[in-house]
Amino acid sequence: MSTSPAAEAARRRTFAIISHPDAGKTTLTEHLLLSGGAIRAAGAVRARGENRRTRSDWMKIERERGISVSASVMTFDHAGLMFNLLDTPGHEDFSEDTYRTLTAADAAVMVLDAAKGIEPQTLKLFEVCRLRDIPIVTFINKMDREAQDPFELLDEIASKLALDPAPLYWPAGSGGRFKGMVDLAGQRFIPFSRPSEQQDGHPDPVPMGGDSLAAFLDEAERAEVEEGAMLVQEASKPFDRQAFLEGHMTPVIFGSALRHFGVDELLAAIGAYAPPPKAVAATRGGAQATVEPGDKEVSGFVFKVQANMDPNHRDRIAFLKLCSGRFQRGMKLKVQNTGKQISVNAPTMFFASDRELAEDAFAGDVIGIPNHGVLRVGDSLSETGTLRFQGLPNFAPEILQRVRVKDPLKAKHLKKALESLAEEGVTQLFRPTLGADFIVGAVGQLQFEVMADRLANEYQLEVIFEPSPYAEARWLAGERADLDDFAGKHRTAMAVDIDDQPVFLAKSAWEIGYVSERFPKVRFERSKERT
Repeated sequence: MSTSPAAEAARRRTFAIISHPDAGKTTLTEHLLLSGGAIRAAGAVRARGENRRTRSDWMKIERERGISVSASVMTFDHAGLMFNLLDTPGHEDFSEDTYRTLTAADAAVMVLDAAKGIEPQTLKLFEVCRLRDIPIVTFINKMDREAQDPFELLDEIASKLALDPAPLYWPAGSGGRFKGMVDLAGQRFIPFSRPSEQQDGHPDPVPMGGDSLAAFLDEAERAEVEEGAMLVQEASKPFDRQAFLEGHMTPVIFGSALRHFGVDELLAAIGAYAPPPKAVAATRGGAQATVEPGDKEVSGFVFKVQANMDPNHRDRIAFLKLCSGRFQRGMKLKVQNTGKQISVNAPTMFFASDRELAEDAFAGDVIGIPNHGVLRVGDSLSETGTLRFQGLPNFAPEILQRVRVKDPLKAKHLKKALESLAEEGVTQLFRPTLGADFIVGAVGQLQFEVMADRLANEYQLEVIFEPSPYAEARWLAGERADLDDFAGKHRTAMAVDIDDQPVFLAKSAWEIGYVSERFPKVRFERSKERT
């Protein structure tokens, strides 16, 4: 079997799952792993106690709350392809972690709740996919519960997302009347059976025209599903892979993740239609360049750093998305912005929090590199150290709070712990020029709870968050002299971030408008690319 970087990259499918909280994303993740042969039994997310530990939610707070708060990676081999599944937090308070994970995905699966359709967080994540031209496969989940009319769901995709929905299957009923779905291309009926009726999985598909269909649908149900299938094929454009890859069309699959229905079909669609890793724009020694997956030089970028995955060892793992070459264990890679060379002797492939040593990996794969603070989110790595991939953005936080430690003797430890969490991208850290308190910025309140939980469990620090006098943070850009002039006049509102970049802390959005009019040469920026 050929193991050329180009041939190996061509069999990779690296995809993320995006959804609104509670649409069933973690359950779908479990069942995709089950379909791919990677696990023998899917973890029941709603079960109690130890059973509640699904594979992809491994952090203590995630297990207690039943939500995903940090993106994780799961790799599995199935049907001759290598799948890298990036599980992302559904909760909006962690949208920045999700955004960064999407930079590493070549495709996305959008999970919609059949009863609720497109929800606000789905819309937000979809916009991110659109910004990055990520093709989307739609999975309409929970069809075995009461659902909206499937035509209405397709209309919503078309109107709210400006995407052409192309159903590959058509459902027969929903809720208590859900009987399965028609494979529109293969003219087969795929029956659904409830747990009380099923011994081992769902019955095998049967031809649409044959007599065996009568075992699953009565005449009225058959007439209804045949009419719906005919109407949808007339009303919607046929699936066109090129339009999907360009981000204009989404193939639609109906199912129930919890009942393992429609999941095999979803995995087959990802394998058949999702793109392998593509060429990536970069700069080489300052000049524009294109990195092809089949290039000889090994290169990639860090899209996530996770500390303390193993609480017994104070470890820090950098998640590296490979963009080119054949990576082999023991290789030396250089960090572009610092010039530091690191020997990657213990690279890991992930299976949620389980991991194994990666002997080799190719473009599209995600490997974990253990390191002690050498690697940060946004770093570009390559053999020559001259390649730089587009940086990952930080966004202005929406909530700013003061943080202090209950035991004043541990103030030094707090500084280290906060810097470590900020490097992971859990929260943002601002150090005011005047005063000793740190200001922590986050997108949502839940991030502070996760942070307090992790500081207590991983660093043995009891902290108190207090309201800060600031409501907004903006990065400052402009000529050195203009920035110095501004900083001199607003000393009490100045701070620096973890990269020592100047930040203006404002008491209100009105204040930002007011000072930006008075200092037209200074730019007040809502986002900053990690450099």
